[in-house]
Amino acid sequence: MGSFIIHGGKRLHGTIKPQGAKNEVLQIISAVLLTGDEVTIKNVPDIVDVNRLIDILQNLGVKVQRKEKGVFTFQADEINLDYLTDPTYKKDAAKIRGSVMILGPLLARFGKAYLPKPGGDKIGRRRLDTHFEGFMKLGAKFRFNPEEEFYGVEADKLQGAYILLPEASVTGTANILMASVLAEGETTIYNAACEPYIQQLAKMLNRMGARIEGIGSNMLKVKGVKELHGTEHSVLPDMIEIGSWIGLAAMTRSGITIKDVHAESLGQIPAVFRKMGIEFEIKNDDIIIPGQEHYEISKFIDGSFLTVYDAPWPGFPPDLISIVLVTATQARGNLLVHQKMFESRLFFVDRLIDMGAQIVLCDPHRATVVGMDFESPLRGITMVSPDIRAGISLLIAALSAEGKSVIHNIEQIDRGYEKIDEKLRALGADIIRSD
Repeated sequence: MGSFIIHGGKRLHGTIKPQGAKNEVLQIISAVLLTGDEVTIKNVPDIVDVNRLIDILQNLGVKVQRKEKGVFTFQADEINLDYLTDPTYKKDAAKIRGSVMILGPLLARFGKAYLPKPGGDKIGRRRLDTHFEGFMKLGAKFRFNPEEEFYGVEADKLQGAYILLPEASVTGTANILMASVLAEGETTIYNAACEPYIQQLAKMLNRMGARIEGIGSNMLKVKGVKELHGTEHSVLPDMIEIGSWIGLAAMTRSGITIKDVHAESLGQIPAVFRKMGIEFEIKNDDIIIPGQEHYEISKFIDGSFLTVYDAPWPGFPPDLISIVLVTATQARGNLLVHQKMFESRLFFVDRLIDMGAQIVLCDPHRATVVGMDFESPLRGITMVSPDIRAGISLLIAALSAEGKSVIHNIEQIDRGYEKIDEKLRALGADIIRSD
């Protein structure tokens, strides 16, 4: 496994452009299975999870061409469904949680879909019940082999239905939405996730010939059509990477400009970082962050500690909770972080404590951070990246720390961030990749 070797404590400067959004592109690429026509997708990030999903599509028989950096064409006109029962598929799909996104399109167009227990981050339970309950409401039959941990859904024909989701799951909403566009009759999806990435998917499907109403709300109405056609789609910039760069600039007291952020899609992200005391300007769709010697966390109007917690959109994204937490370690003031959605996502704070951070882990979901205002810098250590978002947070901590840090298992970071060491070196960071 690879490692990053970082000599921290350096101030960075320069301009950086965020990659295409990982959480959007996994849905968008899966949607190409809904048609036999050619689909062009732009701003595709070159990251491990996306490349693994593209490999799965190619093994299914999808014709994939890379036209230029970040631009691909897909054509799913000759699909080999036998691959779904091949041991190779079970191995490939188990490596990436995003493989769950092919279920809805395969079920809608071919009447069957299979999936091994998907992999991904070790951040606690991430149940798939929402997906399969939605498929069953549309008329699919569900089966599960507990010995092989292999799921299956089959249907002669999907039928539109009223579906009340038990949770506003982003991937669940996307999967059920893709299944419903080719179902007979009308489908209503209530308590639907309404993230910008779901809006992007719905708009793309409509351009392909789907009939989806209520885009941007928590109630989607879908009138089924007989077939979909080709289209072009451009993926939004990754809001999680944008938030990561804001945290990095604050922790390293650096002046950084983030280009082309699609600011109208950032929701609560700018407001929360401003409450952390981080100064920046949004100008011509760029975020301009000046180097700050100090940043002070706001308090609630009654004088109590600020609490940052995750929530379904338009709330603050759960993937940025770890970034906020690490950024608070060198702020002026105190912060309570409440990670509601995943019970194992805060356990990486032990590594920050080893680096000298003042953090009290209250329980699996809450941590209190006592900001040190740069009076006591973090110190470099050797550590292991447990998942994508914890990994980037540890990397930010290492870039701000005094001395040498080593981060092992960096494939976890590569799963979500494209060539991050090259981007950081372009800003002046002392980071090398070691195999």
